[in-house]
Amino acid sequence: MNTRTISGRLRGAAALALLPLLTLTACGSGDTGGAAAVGAQASPVPTDDPVAAVRKVDSAAALLPADVRKAGKLKVGSSIGFPPGAYYPKGTDKAPAGQDIDLADAVAKVLGVELERQDASFETILPALGSGKYDFGTGNFGVTAERLKTIDFVTYINDGQGFAVKQGNTELKGKVTDLTQLCGLTIGTGAGTTFEATLTAQKGVCAKAGKKPYDVKVYSENAATLTALQQGRIDVIMSTINGLRYQAAQPASQTAFLGEFHRLDVGFAFKKGSPLTKAFQAAVDELIKDGTYTRILKKWGTSASAIDASRINPPEHT
Repeated sequence: MNTRTISGRLRGAAALALLPLLTLTACGSGDTGGAAAVGAQASPVPTDDPVAAVRKVDSAAALLPADVRKAGKLKVGSSIGFPPGAYYPKGTDKAPAGQDIDLADAVAKVLGVELERQDASFETILPALGSGKYDFGTGNFGVTAERLKTIDFVTYINDGQGFAVKQGNTELKGKVTDLTQLCGLTIGTGAGTTFEATLTAQKGVCAKAGKKPYDVKVYSENAATLTALQQGRIDVIMSTINGLRYQAAQPASQTAFLGEFHRLDVGFAFKKGSPLTKAFQAAVDELIKDGTYTRILKKWGTSASAIDASRINPPEHT
């Protein structure tokens, strides 16, 4: 996250049907490499459309720079590949869906602009903001102290880091509250994510506790992470709270969510000093005020991640 990272997509119609269950490393992660979990099934896509009724709010739109108002467009780099954040429920030749897609589209409507969305691997989006390739990025980007050095954030949910295991796992039976509980185990996570950073930074905790260190395996595709868990090549997955909770609710995934480990604010990402942040903050607050925000989160089952108001560059949760 929370947060994560990744390029590549499921190839072929049969593999694409599995995507909603197989892609989960949000904070972040991108998409899949074709490894499929046996017996997985795609879950139905919610049909509610809270974004349809959203209208331009002049007071929020007025906060955009004049050149953006004149152009009427913004370029967004989107990491797409994990429900409920953003994924391709009907194949990569069709429109993406998910919480992040709805929120970005709703913000754009409030601001009176169109989005030019480009699917990008998670780990490439933040560096590309500084070059101007994108005006902003989405991908369940968690707000961390390290990222705040080079990135501006406008928050829209509160998500974070969590763990999941294969159903029937006997090594981890309860909530993970300390990384020493993972000593001696193999953890799978996504490249370029807050999860990878956390596990790397804390790698010495097991030695200090006199225990065998944990091993970290980093995957560039989310499907590969889940497949590795199902095949016993890793013992536990570290990913986003919402992604892991969503996955565990799908019976075919055969995973068990172990609860929250560390909460993180999640936001739209911008280059440092971006003139867009105040307009985006105002737009998110408008959506919260008119009820659209609540409907979007309810649609995607993420109401527990709701925030009361958007913030620009809040400090990382401790």
